[in-house]
Amino acid sequence: MAPDATGDAGPTGNRWLILGCAILVQLSIGSVYAWSVFAKALQSKEAFGWSKTEAAIPFSVVIGMIFVGSFVGGRIQDARGPRTVAMVGGIIYSIGVILASFARTDSSLWLLALGYGVIGGFGLGMVYIVPIAMLQKWFPDRPGLITGIAVAGFGFGAVITAPVGQALIDQTPSVPTKAFLWLGIAYLVALLVGTSVFRNPPAGYGAVASPSTATRDATADEPVASADFTANEALHTRQWYLLTGILTMSVTAGISLIAVAAGTATDVAGYSKTAAATLVGLLAVFNGGGRILWGWLSDLIGKMPAFLGILGIQGVCLLLIPHASNAVLFAVLAALVYTCYGGGFGTMPSTAGTFFGVKNVGAIYGLMLIGWSIGGIVGPILIASLIGDQKAYTLGFTVIGIITLVSLLLPIVTKAPSPRARVAETAARA
Repeated sequence: MAPDATGDAGPTGNRWLILGCAILVQLSIGSVYAWSVFAKALQSKEAFGWSKTEAAIPFSVVIGMIFVGSFVGGRIQDARGPRTVAMVGGIIYSIGVILASFARTDSSLWLLALGYGVIGGFGLGMVYIVPIAMLQKWFPDRPGLITGIAVAGFGFGAVITAPVGQALIDQTPSVPTKAFLWLGIAYLVALLVGTSVFRNPPAGYGAVASPSTATRDATADEPVASADFTANEALHTRQWYLLTGILTMSVTAGISLIAVAAGTATDVAGYSKTAAATLVGLLAVFNGGGRILWGWLSDLIGKMPAFLGILGIQGVCLLLIPHASNAVLFAVLAALVYTCYGGGFGTMPSTAGTFFGVKNVGAIYGLMLIGWSIGGIVGPILIASLIGDQKAYTLGFTVIGIITLVSLLLPIVTKAPSPRARVAETAARA
């Protein structure tokens, strides 16, 4: 087994240093949420003059490839350790972004989609899953809070990249893709530095989760965390599908607003285009902060109560948003949706660890991220088709809101698997 798989071939590492580097890594790959800055530049007549659909293709490909990368990365990480997977993924991601910088004509959409989308998205997925699985092993005493902090870096990534990317674009506005060269180099340096300290704790690592944390969602006599399911065993439980459904619905709800936030702010609440753009930038802070907040709350109140809050608040806010003509009220409702959207990503990794054990959580949660891809495609398409050219915001948000509220049934019926379920499943397939 590779040295970074156990940590016992070298220094065990400082878990707070590892957390800090994990945040640096997530900030680097979270830059994907700043795509709207590049999309706007690519549509400019001064640049390539692409349509909205053409400019959206690289981002759509990235979201789709994240699942593929996280699935592969999760499987390899459980066998080879976090440092190897994260470094390789970081190099692939950076190469993809750098390659995108050579898409310098209006006929090079394919190269941008290949570099930024396919290659970059695959590497992004490999890197994304690593800190989530690794940190639960270093912080079994506070898994929800710590994974929430780690993935918050992903949510905050756009806050940094958006202004930097815009400044780079302004240097050569006729070829905005040149910005990717410098960004790709910066990502490579940050990712190599951050991932260099990644490792799993050594055998017998002493941090112990409190009994209440380990058993809060249990339905059996034994603590749930004591049962380490393999990915295949998890796939043979109904809980994996229920959790994936919860993540899918949370993503669908939140990204439906994210996809049309600027236009909705202008048409419903009377924001100017400049004010709407500013609001969208500020909402990214709530996306990141929600990952910490809900991750922490899930450790206190339990995983399923947290998801009831995440889905319920989103559902109610989506119903109210098309009627929020007051600018302040609109901002508050939108901020709540963004907070809960981020909260789903902050809470689900530790939920997977609680339900199935942390040993193979990289592969198990990596598979769950198919919900991100499904929601990321269905949500924007559905809300756009419902609103249409007639700007039927009430219809669009009411339908999404009702669907979200109906999905509250999922966390209500989801109970953690008994450790004995793993034994029974293994025996049945022996």
